[in-house]
Amino acid sequence: MSEGQQFQLGTIGALSLSVVSSVSIVICNKALMSTLGFTFATTLTSWHLLVTFCSLHVALWMKFFEHKPFDPKAVMGFGILNGTSIGLLNLSLGFNSVGFYQMTKLAIIPCTVLLETIFFRKIFSRNVQLSLSILLLGVGIATVTDLQLNVLGSVLSLLAVLTTCVAQIMTNTIQKKFKVSSTQLLYQSCPYQAITLFITGPFVDGLLTNQNVFAFNYTPIVLAFIVLSCLISVSVNFSTFLVIGKTSPVTYQVLGHLKTCLVLGFGYILLRDPFSWRNILGILIAVVGMVLYSYCCTLESQQKASEAAVQLSPAKESESDPLIAVENGAAIITDVAASKEPVWTSNKDLHA
Repeated sequence: MSEGQQFQLGTIGALSLSVVSSVSIVICNKALMSTLGFTFATTLTSWHLLVTFCSLHVALWMKFFEHKPFDPKAVMGFGILNGTSIGLLNLSLGFNSVGFYQMTKLAIIPCTVLLETIFFRKIFSRNVQLSLSILLLGVGIATVTDLQLNVLGSVLSLLAVLTTCVAQIMTNTIQKKFKVSSTQLLYQSCPYQAITLFITGPFVDGLLTNQNVFAFNYTPIVLAFIVLSCLISVSVNFSTFLVIGKTSPVTYQVLGHLKTCLVLGFGYILLRDPFSWRNILGILIAVVGMVLYSYCCTLESQQKASEAAVQLSPAKESESDPLIAVENGAAIITDVAASKEPVWTSNKDLHA
C-alpha cells in the first residue's frame, strides 16, 4: 500500500472516529442534562479533559506514543485559548437564543476562511466557497429558528467565534510547525485546558444555571453517565486533534455540521424529538453541500498531486548518474513537500 493510500485511510478513519464518538457523547450528555438534570456543561468539559490527560498518560507509560516536548509558551497559550473558547461558547448559548447560538456556530466557517485567507494567504476556489455556502444554508434552514439579539450575547458570540477559529487554526499550525502528532499536542495541552475550565467552570455554570455544581445530588445513575461521558470524551478529543491535523480547520467544521445533522436525525429516531419538513429540507441541502465540498477538495488534491508529479519527472530524467539521481530526487521531493505543506473543535458537542 502506498504512502498516499495509507494517508487517505488514516484520514477516513479519523473522520469516522470523530463522527461516531461525537454523536455518542451528544446522546449521552443529552440524557445526562435533559433527563437527569445535570446541566453543568463547562465543569463536565473540564472533567472530560482531565480524564483524557490521564488516559494519554497511561498510553505514554505503555509506550503507545512518544513524548516530544516543544515550545512551552506555545503549548500554554494554545491550551488556555482552547479552554477559553469552550467557556465562551457555553456562555454564548446561555445568553442568547438557541437560534442565535446556531448562527454563531455557522459563522465559524466563514470566519476561519477569512482568517486563513488574510493571514496565511490560503486560496479557496470558487467551487469550495460555493459548496460551503450551500452547506451553511442547509444547516441554517435545519437548525436556526428564532433570532433574538442582545448586546452582551452578541459580544460573547463574537468572542466565541474568534477564539474558536484561532484555536482550531493553531491546532493545525502547531502540529505542522513543531512536527508533533495530534496525540503529542493533546497530551501537552490538556492540563492547561482542564485547569482553565476547572477554575472557571463552576462560576460559568453557576451564572448560567443558578445552581452549585458541588451541591448537586450525585446519584449512582448520574455518576454512571458522567463516567460514560468522560470515557467517550477521550475519543472525541483525540479525534478532534487528529482530524484538524490531517485535514484543515474548515474541513473539521464541515464535519461538525454533519454531526449536527446526524444528531437531529438520531434525536428524532431514538428520543422522539420534534422533527419538521424544514429540518428534513435543511439536512438534505446540507448533505448536498458536504458532498460537493468533499468532491471539490478531492479533485483539487488530485490536481496538485499531478502537478507535483509533472514537476518531478523532468528533473529525474536529466540525471545520468544513478546515485546522484537518487539523491537529487529525494531533495526535490522534500522541497515539493515543504512547498505543499499547509500554511496553517465542543467542542460544543455538549449542547448540539
